[in-house]
Amino acid sequence: MPSKTHQPSAPKRPHPLTSHGVTRVDDYYWLRNKEDPETLKYLRSESDYLDEVMGHTQPLREALFSEMKNRIQETDTTVPEKRGDFFYYERTEAGKQYPIFCRKAGSLEAPEEILLDQNQLAEGKSFCGISGFVPSPDGTKLAYLVDFGGREIFEIYIKDIASGEYYPEVLENISGSAYERMGVEWANDSKTIFYITLDETLRPDKLFRHVVGSDPKEDVLVLHEEDETYYLFCNKTRDDVFITTYHYSTNTREFRFMDANDPASELKILQPRIDGLDYYASHHNGKFFIVHNENAKNFKVSLAPVENPGKENWTDILTHREDVLVEGVDTFENHIVVHERKGGLKQYRISAVDGLSNVRYVQFPEPTYSVYPESNVAFETNLLRLRYSSLITPFTIVDVNMDTGEWDVKKEEVIHGLDKKNYVMERIHATAPDGTQVPLSIAYRKDLQKKDGTNPALMYGYGSYGATIDPYFDSNRFSLIDRGFVYAIAHIRGGYDMGREWYEKGKMEFKRNSFTDFIACGEHLVKEGYVAKDKLAIQGGSAGGLLVGACMTMRPDLFRAVIAKVPFMDVVTTMEDASIPLTTQEYDQWGNPEDKAMFEYMLSYSPYNNLQKTDYPNLLITTGLNDPRVSFWEPAKFTAKLRELKTDDNLVIFYVNYDSGHAGASGRYDYIKEIALDYAFLLDRMGIK
Repeated sequence: MPSKTHQPSAPKRPHPLTSHGVTRVDDYYWLRNKEDPETLKYLRSESDYLDEVMGHTQPLREALFSEMKNRIQETDTTVPEKRGDFFYYERTEAGKQYPIFCRKAGSLEAPEEILLDQNQLAEGKSFCGISGFVPSPDGTKLAYLVDFGGREIFEIYIKDIASGEYYPEVLENISGSAYERMGVEWANDSKTIFYITLDETLRPDKLFRHVVGSDPKEDVLVLHEEDETYYLFCNKTRDDVFITTYHYSTNTREFRFMDANDPASELKILQPRIDGLDYYASHHNGKFFIVHNENAKNFKVSLAPVENPGKENWTDILTHREDVLVEGVDTFENHIVVHERKGGLKQYRISAVDGLSNVRYVQFPEPTYSVYPESNVAFETNLLRLRYSSLITPFTIVDVNMDTGEWDVKKEEVIHGLDKKNYVMERIHATAPDGTQVPLSIAYRKDLQKKDGTNPALMYGYGSYGATIDPYFDSNRFSLIDRGFVYAIAHIRGGYDMGREWYEKGKMEFKRNSFTDFIACGEHLVKEGYVAKDKLAIQGGSAGGLLVGACMTMRPDLFRAVIAKVPFMDVVTTMEDASIPLTTQEYDQWGNPEDKAMFEYMLSYSPYNNLQKTDYPNLLITTGLNDPRVSFWEPAKFTAKLRELKTDDNLVIFYVNYDSGHAGASGRYDYIKEIALDYAFLLDRMGIK
C-alpha cells in the first residue's frame, strides 16, 4: 500500500470566520468553489488515490457485486395496483438498470401497455431519476418528473398515452424527490395539473396550476409560501375530493384544501398556523380526521367538519397516550387506519369510519420488523396493502382484509440462496450515560456467531429529524453477514423510535444524546461479546454521516472503520449560510448560530471543528458532486483536514460520484457497485479474505 506521502494534500488557504468573538480559521473553505480549477483537481486526486490504494480489492469488489446481483430476481414485476379502469405496475429486465412502467386495461389478462421505459429515457445520460409518475384520472395522459443531474431539480413531461406523443411544453425547476414518487397532482378534469417550483435555495415554495397543452408562461400562481422556514407540498386526497397543500416546518405545520373538481377554486386554510402546532389531515365524507399535537406530545386524532374545520371545532376520537406515538391516519370508504408506534414498533389500528368502533390491530409474525403502507390509491376497498420485512425476512407485499384481519400474500421477494433458518435476529438494549435504555436490532448467522468477542460488526444509525430506521430487509447485507459480521441498527434518540420525547431529546441542545447513545450501543456489543473490540465498524449517511463523524471524533479508539456517506460534517459553517439549501428550515433541528449558546453547542460536536492530532479509524467518505442536501465540500473539507491532522497509518479514502446527488447512483447495478466498494473497504480493513 502506498505510504502517507502519496496521499492527496489539499492546499491550505486560511479563511477566518468570526462569530460571537470566536474566530475559526478554515484552511479548506476554498473547496466550496466548484468553479475553482483547484477544487476539481483536488477531487480528482482523491479519486486517483482511491483507485490506487483499493486497486488490489478489485477482484473482491467484482465478487461482491456478482453475489449481490445474483441474489435478486433481476427480471421481476411489482404487484399491480388498480387505478380507475387500469392495473398499473413496474417491471425490470435482467441487465437493465431501470424499471419499465406499464399498465393493463380492465384485467390482468389484457395486453400490456408500456407507458414509460426509463432505460430508454436514460440513454446517453449519466444520471436519471424519476419522481412523480401520475396518470390522469381518465387514464388518457401521463405526467412524470425526471431529474438528469442528481440535484433533485426536476422537469415535468406530459404524454398522450394513446398516441405516445408528448405535449410540447416542459415544465422546469420542479420540486420532486429522490426517494418518493411525488411532485405533480391532477385535477379531476384530467387536463389540469398542479406542481411546485423551487426558490434559489431549492426550497419548494410556489404552487402553480397548468392546463395541458398551454404555454407554461400562462400558468397561474396559486400560492407562494413566503416564510423561508417552511417547505410546500401538494397532494390529492384518496377520495379525489380535494387538492391539498401541506406547509411543513420543523415544529409547525399548516394544511389547505381546494375542490379537485374545480381547479380554479379557492385554497382554504384548515387551521391557520400556530407556532408549535403540528397537524395533518385526511378527508372522509365531509369531515377531516386530524393528527395533531395540541396538548398531546405523542399526538392524537380529532375530527372536524369541512365547513368549519378550525381547531375550535376539533373533537377528539383517539386521545393522547404516553406509550403510543400517532404517526398518521388514512381514510377509506368504510375504514379508518391510524398509523401508530409502540415500543419502537409500527402498528396499524383499523376501525369503522367513526374511528371508535370495530377496532382491530394488524398482527405481525416477528417480534421486531419493518412495515409501511404501499400507495393504496383505491378509496372504495376493504384491503390495506402493506410492505413487510425484517432484518432476515425478505419484503412481502400483503393485502390485509380490514374486516377480518386476514393476510393475503400478493408477493414474496425472491432472494436466491437465502435460507432464513441460518440466521438469528434479536432486539437488545444498551444503557446510555444518562441511564436511558437504547434499543438495538441485530442479525447474524447462527453458525458464525459464538458471542465470544471475535466477530466483526457493522452498526448503522441515523438519529435525526424524527426519522426512524426500522429493521428492514436488505439482501446486500448478507455479503457481510455470511462472512461473520453482526449487522446492527442502533435506534438512538433523534428518531421517533420511542415517541416524540425520543426525538426531542436528540435535537437542538440535546443533540449530543444521539452520539452518546450510539457510542453506548457500540460499547454494549463489545461488552456482551457480539463483536471483537477491534472489529467494530460504523456507518451513517447524511445526518447519519454527522452521527458517525461526531462519534469518530469523540471516541476514535472505539471503531476500526467508519463509512460516512454524503455526511453533514461542518455544522456551524453550513448553518451560518442561509443561501445553502435546507439551512433556514433547519434552525429548529440544530439551532440558529446567531444564538451564542447554540453556536457554542454546535461547535462542540461539529466533526470538522473537532478533528485533532491523534489516531483515527479507517475512513471511507463519499459524496455526490451535485448533492443539493449536503454539498460536496463538507466531506471534501473533512477529508482534507483529517489527512492533515491524523497521526496513524489507517486508510482514508474519498469516493466522489461526479454524476449523482444525495441518493447516489440512479441505476440499480451502479448502486450495487457503490455498495460493493463499501463492503470491500470493510473486509479489507478487517483483514477478512
